[in-house]
Amino acid sequence: MSMFTKVGAAAAAATNGDDGGKDSPIVSFKSGSTYKVGVRSINDVAEYFGYGIYGKVNTFVPKSPAVRNAKGSIQSGHGVWDRASDLLYADAKVAEESGASEADVKPTKDMAYLLRGKKRYLRAFYDLTTGQDIVIDLSPNQEKVIKGAIEENIDDLDAIAFKLSKKGTGQGAVVSLNAIVKMERDLTDEERANFAKLGDEPFDLADFETCLYVADEDEQVKNLVIAGFDIARLGLSIGASAQVPAPSNDDAPPIPDEDLPF
Repeated sequence: MSMFTKVGAAAAAATNGDDGGKDSPIVSFKSGSTYKVGVRSINDVAEYFGYGIYGKVNTFVPKSPAVRNAKGSIQSGHGVWDRASDLLYADAKVAEESGASEADVKPTKDMAYLLRGKKRYLRAFYDLTTGQDIVIDLSPNQEKVIKGAIEENIDDLDAIAFKLSKKGTGQGAVVSLNAIVKMERDLTDEERANFAKLGDEPFDLADFETCLYVADEDEQVKNLVIAGFDIARLGLSIGASAQVPAPSNDDAPPIPDEDLPF
């Protein structure tokens, strides 16, 4: 089962590891980052659901990802983080039905939300400075911005270079993809030479598989402990990932489409 829920054209439409030693094209895209890039296709993108907690657990994808429907809701194959999240949402519901205030249940709901898988996107570009493919990780809102800029120039991708930038951090992060109008002035000779190679070959979508950290169930359980969840509530212990029935996901709120700081 693939770690991606959508790849290529399907992933582009959604917003309207190790492969034997090959270097991963993913690059850092922190605040202040700027790349001069070419865009081969609007469909050089992959959608996935990542798990993690900023400052505690680095983003990972499960080795055996859950099966989700078109809206991102889990249909089967709940992972341990999914089960932990659903259990906490169920705790909050019981507390609310017992008369607990919104303030009382907020910490439980916040923790449940943190444990949920968050929709993310990987998008590929051609770095004109290095002459190499690069991949950046984007939130859904950031992907919409980038895809919108590509759509505005869709008929001229073979003639226009872009400046890809990011400013701000966390929920205040802003990304942009702006056309470089005066390529003779704003690109070096080497960058123009690299741009001329843009159409030589397409981006290999299989390279997306090298861009994410994959965690097996034992590591996911350890990460839950680091996150501060009592894994005994799921019948689990370190080194012994007991099988428990997947709880219902009906009471969990829909996955929000927002920028997240991980």
